[in-house]
Amino acid sequence: MARHLGATVIVEGEIDSRRVADVSLVARTVGNMTHRLRPDALLITPGDRDDVILAAAMAALNGVPLAGLVLTGGIEPDPNVMRLCARAFNTGLPLLAVDTDSYVTAARAAALDPEVPLDDAERLGWVMDHVAEHLTLDWLVERVAAGREPRLSPAAFLHRLVERAREVNKLIVLPEGTEPRTIRAAAYCAEKGIARCRLLGDPDEVARAAEAVGVTLGPGIEVVAPTDELRERYVAPMVELRKHKGLTADGARNQLKDDVVLGTMMLAMGEVDGLVAGAVHTTAHTVRPALQLIKTKEDALLVSSVFFMCLPDEVLVFGDCAVNPDPNPEELADIAVQSAESALAFGIPARVALISYSTGSSGEGVDVEKVRKATEIAKRRRPELLIEGPLQYDAATVPEVARQKAPDSAIAGRATVLVFPDLNTGNATYKAVQRSAGVISIGPMLQGLRRPVNDLSRGASVEDIVYTIALTAIQAAS
Repeated sequence: MARHLGATVIVEGEIDSRRVADVSLVARTVGNMTHRLRPDALLITPGDRDDVILAAAMAALNGVPLAGLVLTGGIEPDPNVMRLCARAFNTGLPLLAVDTDSYVTAARAAALDPEVPLDDAERLGWVMDHVAEHLTLDWLVERVAAGREPRLSPAAFLHRLVERAREVNKLIVLPEGTEPRTIRAAAYCAEKGIARCRLLGDPDEVARAAEAVGVTLGPGIEVVAPTDELRERYVAPMVELRKHKGLTADGARNQLKDDVVLGTMMLAMGEVDGLVAGAVHTTAHTVRPALQLIKTKEDALLVSSVFFMCLPDEVLVFGDCAVNPDPNPEELADIAVQSAESALAFGIPARVALISYSTGSSGEGVDVEKVRKATEIAKRRRPELLIEGPLQYDAATVPEVARQKAPDSAIAGRATVLVFPDLNTGNATYKAVQRSAGVISIGPMLQGLRRPVNDLSRGASVEDIVYTIALTAIQAAS
């Protein structure tokens, strides 16, 4: 739109990601134009309409994701007004300016060609997803895979993820029930039948937040107010779960004031099937109650995590990139086994490479030896799995490099599950691949818990939350 109008960008904001679904020429007083302050609305107004600029700023501060604001007539906004609105523009609201008058600008905006431009990767992705949803997927995968190495494409993975979540129809609790992205994701999941969602939060606050982002909370969504009476229901069960740690009733009441703890207790009692949080909380805040109240499976040494990395041609599993700072050989072996099981659970062939700075026996050192021991332990535990290490990243994933560095390996060059030796390596690698290659990364998905709890990045998009809810639903079913 900025290119089409020949606009000057005053405040860039989230200009690369905000979309225009509605264009409004604002000439009325503020009291008569508030209904135009809707998500994805592009407002066009003269540059001297300080009242409209302030109204748009207030909407942005209240969580309404306006597409942007265009000031017309070549009139620069008052600097005092801009200073007053600085926090609003920091939310990502783009501000543009044009020399043409308001009527001409609105007419030109309405004439924008709606075809998908080549540089709009997100909309091209939507088109491909729409096509994928209407293909006979199993037949297509069978035809394409004939005579080739079995790999799962990102489109097939995401499609299967959504379809499997629909089949199991699980109830997922979302403790951050008033958070706008969480509300939009819950509404989408309910509308598409991906999962039923329970939002924790004051019903009036949830309703206001939903209205601000243009969402209707219909069937498939429960809004549960975390009242003192509700919290009291979980005091005795929580004391029972933590009695070996000396938790008292008063201590439980104090902890249950936290909605993440409250949601975790709902999961521990079997009232919901899974929990997703982290949009406004740290990983520790989300995971700690799960470790204390849900606890690990009997066959798991620890809780770890994986990311599903949707590369252009295949989906790889990266673990552990979010939880364990420096696992010992036994713990690293457990992470490898858990990650292989997670891959298989989601239809990804499990060819596990334990990553190091050395391939095979070519290098020495404490870190390499840890990976070598972990590989031996994992193989003894699960001899039926394809597990090798240590392997360098390129030897594990690039066939040409594998032929030189590990010519006799059954996994090198074709690994689908990459297990990193420590959190420093894993987290840095997943973020480098995600950002540099521009791929979708789904996760972190926690593994090893008795019931599924999953943590979000605080920068998670609505799409990220939707896929995490789907992952959690499938985990709950298995």
